Amino acid sequence: MAKAKGYLDTLLSSRSTERYRIGFSLFFLLGIWLTVGQLSSEMPNGMLLMAAAVIGGYMAINIGANDVANNVGPAVGSGALSLGAAVLLAGVFEAGGALIAGGEVVSTIKNGIIAADRLTDTQDFVFLMTAALLAGALWLNLATWLGAPVSTTHSIVGGVLGAGVAAGGWGIANWHVVGAIAASWVISPVLGGVFAALFLYLINHTVLYRHDLIPAARRFVPLLVAVLAWAFGTYLMLKGVKKIVKVDFVGAALVGLGLAVAVFFAMRMLVAKRSSTMENSPEGVNTLFTWPLIVAAAMLSFAHGANDVANAIGPLAAINDALSAGKVVTSASIPLWVMLIGALGLAVGLMLFGPRLIKTVGSEITDLDKTRAFCIALSAALTVIIASQLGLPVSSTHIALGGVFGVGFLREYLKSNYASQLHTIMENHDEESRASLKPFLDDFRNATVEEMEKLLKWAKKHKKELPLSKKERKRLKKIYKEELVKRSHLTRIVAAWVITVPASAAMAAVVFYALRGFMM
Repeated sequence: MAKAKGYLDTLLSSRSTERYRIGFSLFFLLGIWLTVGQLSSEMPNGMLLMAAAVIGGYMAINIGANDVANNVGPAVGSGALSLGAAVLLAGVFEAGGALIAGGEVVSTIKNGIIAADRLTDTQDFVFLMTAALLAGALWLNLATWLGAPVSTTHSIVGGVLGAGVAAGGWGIANWHVVGAIAASWVISPVLGGVFAALFLYLINHTVLYRHDLIPAARRFVPLLVAVLAWAFGTYLMLKGVKKIVKVDFVGAALVGLGLAVAVFFAMRMLVAKRSSTMENSPEGVNTLFTWPLIVAAAMLSFAHGANDVANAIGPLAAINDALSAGKVVTSASIPLWVMLIGALGLAVGLMLFGPRLIKTVGSEITDLDKTRAFCIALSAALTVIIASQLGLPVSSTHIALGGVFGVGFLREYLKSNYASQLHTIMENHDEESRASLKPFLDDFRNATVEEMEKLLKWAKKHKKELPLSKKERKRLKKIYKEELVKRSHLTRIVAAWVITVPASAAMAAVVFYALRGFMM
């Protein structure tokens, strides 16, 4: 089984298989072209619908390749799931969310960023939607190639904005809505990072920093997983199945509470059973979060498929309705073939091109174990719930990445803070006993965050035995000026976030003018 997983991981991520993956995606798009050609054979402008369907499929592929990494990346990076298993799990739940809960009607003017009543020419409307789709897909493709997870919602918002301005002038844009979207560039990652860091800090001090880890795990881990169950139960009712079942926040919260109670008792029995053989260490506690992480990855993927499939098929559904009715539409019904393009495109993009971004999110930004990945998943669900109730514009992509950076920066702070305590405790000792410091410094240099606290407590009781000169203190500070978050990834990802809307908007305007000029 391990060999099969390793083979699948290699197959999905190896550069040697890239040309085959590109070939398969082109075969998928060709299938869309031929299928829609049969469906639109008697429709006026059928070729335009065929082209739009291919672009919609291309957009869905890029959403799967880029955005889904945020849902399963932490689980892969922590070792809860192999890359191959994560891709298969997310592919099934993304497609399931899109087909089961993707809805029958979508808004065609994404987030109200342009005034639909100013669009009177049907052909211009079709060109606008086509240009928005293509620009959003091209930007996502570029971001995926650069290894930068970006918001697919922002990509399509930028596309609609740019093509809308090209079609109707600057006055067509609702700039206050655009401003709210820009605010989410800050709100989303900050909220995600703060919540994830707070949860990790809580777990550290209630469980991982205790000498009696197993009794602490029995008390707190079932409660923590129950909170996760409540968050995901509520999240799925509000976001995942909102187009099937209409419930208010109170109803969704009660469903989540019922699930949380059941999960609490199940986890309490599981932890009690595992504690008899579990290692009394952070590694032992880590194993308790494996299944909660797998379920969280599945639920995040389901909700993402239900919500973000509209970014690929919303404009396509609008084009289909506009060409069929001969007029501009502000909301469009979704035929089954349109939904299938979105659902299958998400799964195909994830399986063919998603592993690169999954590795970036899961292991290249900062080192994740199961506890840290659990904090990120819990942060993602709670942040979306809180932000939606407050009316704050947030991006699930930015929230998840903010959580990854949040736990990484907390680890940096804890390490540097513990080291500074040691420097303060020992700086007044003379240099003569430097040799006695070496064993301690060697242990400290190789210590985990959890082990550092124990060493510090020991150091406080043996100050006279551990003299530390100012020169050695500075050297120790340099050793522990360690970056647990890769700054190169932080810079690249933030830059990609900031330019997503303007970049896709500029591309969409160019594509719109090109389409109109070509057709005229």
